[in-house]
Amino acid sequence: MDDAAVLDMQVDFAAFPRERLIDMAEAGRSLLDCRRELGRLGRTIVAEVAGDRLEAFTHYPRGDVYDFHSHAQYYFHTHRDGEYGHFHTFLRPRGMPEGIAPADSADRRPPGDNDALSHLVAVSIDHGGAPAELFTTNRWVTAETWYRAADVSAMLPYFQIGHDRPSALANRWISALLALFRPQIEQLLVARDAHIEASRHRLAGIPVFEDRELEVTSRMAICIDRQISEIGAALDG
Repeated sequence: MDDAAVLDMQVDFAAFPRERLIDMAEAGRSLLDCRRELGRLGRTIVAEVAGDRLEAFTHYPRGDVYDFHSHAQYYFHTHRDGEYGHFHTFLRPRGMPEGIAPADSADRRPPGDNDALSHLVAVSIDHGGAPAELFTTNRWVTAETWYRAADVSAMLPYFQIGHDRPSALANRWISALLALFRPQIEQLLVARDAHIEASRHRLAGIPVFEDRELEVTSRMAICIDRQISEIGAALDG
């Protein structure tokens, strides 16, 4: 079941601090550089990570992409109708800002001190290879540990993949995408928590976090060019 909260948010970029607008504008320039380089190579962002032959549900690259400095992590896979596939992005505890604790009960947290990872957002890729949608998921989907929306939002600036495996271009692209669309991701996380709370008693005897009929909790269409244009207009204004 995909009964996610669908958002069509209008961001008032003029209300943002100039420093944050500059950061998002820099992320936009980085994405455009990546897009030009992909065009020059005749490749898609998916091919950079997964190659050209995909098997459903398989993580690409095998073993995921993990930065041992930032503790950011991501992978690509495919299994949903209407898209080519999607990226899942995460941050592990050693990379989180201080003072953040899981919202899950203590008895279901993993034992390792870096295992209680948080899912940040998923990025849907269309059949042309472009990012088309951001979405959030229920806890069971990625076997994450649950953190409140405000805490996950605080993690977003810490998502950085700084090495070149399997592709420096892909790592730069995914890091910049999350930075560019940070305002939308924050709103998606708020909607995620609200949707989970509203669905808490939907099925008797089944915890909402394990409800297999609740997979996607919020989603939003995105456009890189429009986002860059609106940020630029706010900076000029």
